[in-house]
Amino acid sequence: MPQGQPSVVPDDGLTTRQRRNRPLVVVHTGVGKGKSTAAFGLALRAWNQGWPIGVFQFVKSAKWKVGEENALRVLGASGQGGSVDWHKMGEGWSWVQRDAQLDNEEKAREGWEQVKRDLAAETYKLYVLDEFAYPMHWGWVDTDEVVDVLRHRPGTQHVVITGRNAPERLVGFADLVTDMSKVKHPMDVGQKGQRGIEW
Repeated sequence: MPQGQPSVVPDDGLTTRQRRNRPLVVVHTGVGKGKSTAAFGLALRAWNQGWPIGVFQFVKSAKWKVGEENALRVLGASGQGGSVDWHKMGEGWSWVQRDAQLDNEEKAREGWEQVKRDLAAETYKLYVLDEFAYPMHWGWVDTDEVVDVLRHRPGTQHVVITGRNAPERLVGFADLVTDMSKVKHPMDVGQKGQRGIEW
């Protein structure tokens, strides 16, 4: 497998091994499809490494069945890789109906408080904060606080945040940022989401 060579070697006093193993903050944002899917792909890699994984699904309904949830729960219970805990904070939101959902602000704040507790306790090695960019974008959760907590998190905890409109302060702080752009989507011509593709 190609290892790659960094184009810049910072003068930060770290050894190559220390720099390689530095915990990352990853952001998947943009209007294109695949932000959560990419984060769950990282979770699969983390599971394979035996890492404990915490998935925090912000804003989406607790009733919403995501295909990756079942797969990761089965893998987590298999005893072959890392453990997987799945937390749902939402009460029925979708990006089409956001204005009709009033309880989600409180649920998002409660979810963030739980993430903070878990980070302080070093509960997981990988955190998937699915759709967490939205609560920051809408002002439900303070972006400056999020950046400060992530900057000072102990240990080697990786954090992946997904969602459209990731705040610039978060984007500037993150180690890895991918902006998913849309070229075409079946919804553009009136086709609704389907099993196995959207969920």
